[in-house]
Amino acid sequence: MSDGTASARWISLGEGEGPDGYLALPEGRTARGSVVVAGEFFGVTAHLRGICERLAAEGYAALAPDFYWRHAPRGDFGYDEEGRAAGRRQMTALRREEVLADLASARAAVREFGGGGGTAALGFSLGGHIAVLGATAVPFDLVVSYYGGWLLDGGIPLADPEPPVARSSAIAAHTGFLLGFFGADDFVMSLDEWHRVGEHLHAAGVPHEQVTYPGVGHGFFNDERPDTYDEKAATDAWQRTLAALSRHLRHG
Repeated sequence: MSDGTASARWISLGEGEGPDGYLALPEGRTARGSVVVAGEFFGVTAHLRGICERLAAEGYAALAPDFYWRHAPRGDFGYDEEGRAAGRRQMTALRREEVLADLASARAAVREFGGGGGTAALGFSLGGHIAVLGATAVPFDLVVSYYGGWLLDGGIPLADPEPPVARSSAIAAHTGFLLGFFGADDFVMSLDEWHRVGEHLHAAGVPHEQVTYPGVGHGFFNDERPDTYDEKAATDAWQRTLAALSRHLRHG
C-alpha cells in the first residue's frame, strides 16, 4: 500500500460550458503520469473519488470527469433500486460524440498535471466501456477496463452504431496497450463475448492482456457493494493495474 499523500478538488474542464471533473494529485512530488478515470453508472461517487485519491497517492494525477453534466451535474446515485434507476436513465442518455468530447477534454486537462509522463484511461463497468470507446478515438498510452460491458455485441445507446471492439483497428491506431479484467460469472457480458473481444483485438494487432477471474461476478472491485465485491480479485487487479501504469506511463 502506498504511503504517499494526495490532495483533491473539483475543477472545470476547459473554458465555457463543459463538464467538471474530480482531480486528485500527489502531494509534495511531481506526478509520474496522468489517468482519466471513468466509473460505474452511479456517477462520480465517493468510491470513484476514492480511486482517484488512491492513484494520486501512488504518484499519478487522476481525474474523473462528470459525463452526466448535461442532464444531472455531478450525479452521485446510491446503490439501491432508486439509484440504479437514476443511473440507468443517465447511462442511456449518453451519446458517443459527447462522451468522446468529454474524454478528450479530460485527457487534455489531466495531462497538465501529469509531470510529462504518459496518460491512461481507466474505467469500471460503464466506465470500462467508456475507456475502450475512448481507445478508438483518443490517444492513450494505456487503457484499463474493469468489467466493461457492451464491448462487442452492444446493448446500450453508447455502443451504437458500432460497439468499440468492432472497431479494433481504430483501437490499434490510438492505444499503446489495453488491459482488461473480467469475472467469469459476469451478468453484463458473457464469457463467450469476452473471448471474442480478445479474438478481435488479436486480429487487429492491438497489444493487450485479458485477465479472467473464475467464479467472480460483475462489480467485483467496488468494496462499497458487498453483494458483488471480491477482495482477492480486486487486490490482484489493482496490483496488475499499478504495474501496467508504471510500465506504460514512463516519462518520455
